[in-house]
Amino acid sequence: MIRQEFNSQSRELLVKRIDGDLIIVGGGMAGVCAAITAAREGVRVVLVQDRPVLGGNGSSEVRLWVLGATSHMGNNNRWSREGGVIDEILLENTYKNPEGNPIIFDTVLLDKVRNEKNITLLLNTSVDTVAKSGERTISQIEGFCSQNSTRYIITGSLFCDCSGDGIVGYLAGASFSMGAESREEFNEGFAPTPEYGNLLGHSLYFYSRETSKPVKFIAPDFALKDMSKIPRLDSISGSEHGCKYWWLEYGGRLDTIYDTEEIKWELWKIVYGVWDHIKNSGRFENVENLTLEWVGTIAGKRESRRFNGHYVLKQQDIIRQSQFEDRVAYGGWAIDLHPSDGVYSPLSGCTQYHSKGIYEIPMRCFVSRDIDNLFFAGRCICASHVAHGSTRVMATSAYGAQAVGMAAKICIQHGIAPATVLEREYIKTLQQRLNLSGQSIPRTEIDSSGNLLSGAKITASSELVLDRIDFDGPWYPIDYSVAQMLPVEGNHKIECRVDAACDTTLTVEIRRAESEVNYTPEITSDRREYKLKKGVQTIEIPITAHSRHYVFVTFLRNQDVAIRMSNRRFTGLVSVFNKFNKAVNNHGVQTPPPDIDIDSFEFWTPERRPAGNNIAMAISPAIDCFSAENLKVGIVRPTIQPNAWIGASSDLEPTLEIEWDAPQKISTIKLFFDTDYDNALESVQMGSSENVMPFCVREYEIKDDNNNVIYKKSNNYQTINNIVLDTEITTRSLTIKTKKPTQHTNSSIFHIYLK
Repeated sequence: MIRQEFNSQSRELLVKRIDGDLIIVGGGMAGVCAAITAAREGVRVVLVQDRPVLGGNGSSEVRLWVLGATSHMGNNNRWSREGGVIDEILLENTYKNPEGNPIIFDTVLLDKVRNEKNITLLLNTSVDTVAKSGERTISQIEGFCSQNSTRYIITGSLFCDCSGDGIVGYLAGASFSMGAESREEFNEGFAPTPEYGNLLGHSLYFYSRETSKPVKFIAPDFALKDMSKIPRLDSISGSEHGCKYWWLEYGGRLDTIYDTEEIKWELWKIVYGVWDHIKNSGRFENVENLTLEWVGTIAGKRESRRFNGHYVLKQQDIIRQSQFEDRVAYGGWAIDLHPSDGVYSPLSGCTQYHSKGIYEIPMRCFVSRDIDNLFFAGRCICASHVAHGSTRVMATSAYGAQAVGMAAKICIQHGIAPATVLEREYIKTLQQRLNLSGQSIPRTEIDSSGNLLSGAKITASSELVLDRIDFDGPWYPIDYSVAQMLPVEGNHKIECRVDAACDTTLTVEIRRAESEVNYTPEITSDRREYKLKKGVQTIEIPITAHSRHYVFVTFLRNQDVAIRMSNRRFTGLVSVFNKFNKAVNNHGVQTPPPDIDIDSFEFWTPERRPAGNNIAMAISPAIDCFSAENLKVGIVRPTIQPNAWIGASSDLEPTLEIEWDAPQKISTIKLFFDTDYDNALESVQMGSSENVMPFCVREYEIKDDNNNVIYKKSNNYQTINNIVLDTEITTRSLTIKTKKPTQHTNSSIFHIYLK
């Protein structure tokens, strides 16, 4: 029993003091990935989150899908899903939660953070005070936990603001921008007009569920009654819920920080009005048994403060794909601006323009210009309003945050400030460490100088020599143009089978991208017309490529023709279709106004599995770029070629032999597998037809030169397997025996790193 007598003085809260190396404020996807990255490097992390769960806009409180450069597989960014921790999280979620349940996604995030012994997690704790030891140095922060009535005083040497609104940067006095710059400030052609105004608004979602009997709905008094105020009323559907209602947006003309509660009430008014309209207007069929299962209680924010770093990312950097020496991450979501009046605007809910490929993000965007020991990550990094329209999305935010987590380790290790990390010597170290953790920084290979594999002889029981993509799949009617991407060099001839419903002409083009870093098939090197007779026949197509790159063997739309597809799938091969994806403003072709400095081009995108088969074909001479020597190349995803060792299709247990002239001491083995970086793996709602990516090697074992099994793995579903041996071994060889993943896929590995 606790009893306290009357106290004439006011009582004080319980105060707890915590010290760490890196203090991260904000437990959204950026904060989570920064914390995990740093903690795995031995950094003592304190992660402070003002909500009861992690994930921010990706949590069950908001329920927005985590997405980034893959853009719902609706752009030309092939193999672009973000790597490292965010990749690990999305794969974990797909394995445990293929249905996309947001509650389960909460548990995935909580598990990932709780399993790191170097992270102290404070939930329900709002930071309200920042103390400084000098004009440019933060010494501590304070926050209050509403659930345990405790005030925390948290000290550290480095701080990272992942809070979205930038509470730490704001209280510390760091300079920031809020709202849209004029076109003249950065010479950005897409700088918004008044209709697209000042800020991106908030959104609030709802979930519905079908029951076994009719359900009555009586709207609350505050619900919107006059639905004519929503010009896009025809976009409402009784069969959709959750993120599909991203366009229920409001607040772009208000202060998206201080007016947040007002914005939330307006969104509640809108959501309950929409549900009343669905249930009671009489305009919708099959809604009698629907019930309202969940409505968000906090609004998902898109934009507020953007803090000044050492570089402002701009529209030109995204569209022209600027190259940076201090590149640490990439983006690929469209530049995505919304009308200021949100749901009440007659304009489209968003205007999105894509670049031809991914763009680089420099480390300078994450380092405060004003506070010497402060990083930024998430949506408050240094970017213009236009560029922020792309960088703000969660997977991109998390990706950059991983660079911050790794940079913090370098700062602590060398006793330097964040700005010093921007120097060339440290940037190279940062890039190497990030790439070893799966970051895949553009134009940056893993340095092989520290890899024991570089001095070894590698032989494989088999290597794929691709002379055939089996003719065992369905027939695809060419209602939309389709292309097979092939990594070729020199002269080749392919044979495909087509079925013509009548005598007709089929046009085939050989295309490629203008830039080797892109996959936009904009240059046509050959065009041929094939006179087809009714029925099944084989056509022969020549290909010439003067250097190794992907060509697009393109079959233009002809509704009278079907082409034979294959059930075979290979690492680094994909078919793409000139279809539309309205979710990301893809109508088959991008046609921006001529005065906004954005490119026009076609979209060629893959279909979601289980669709999206490769085109069946015979290939002569065979494509021979899948050797075990690729394992020494420090690239862990396809670029201008697959960059992978792939075993032969007939080899059920493809095996690698790694041999040295002298015994080697080995303590760590890192394997980089193919988990299909083209699959978006949205965290919630979309769901996945597979819980393990079909290319991923699921079973393997590793033996030393005495045939001792030093490691064995089954049920693998992750990209990176980082094997830290209990005891360092000395051996002249390693044998890695894999098991062919599925009937229609081959064993493949991108890279092996040994130390």
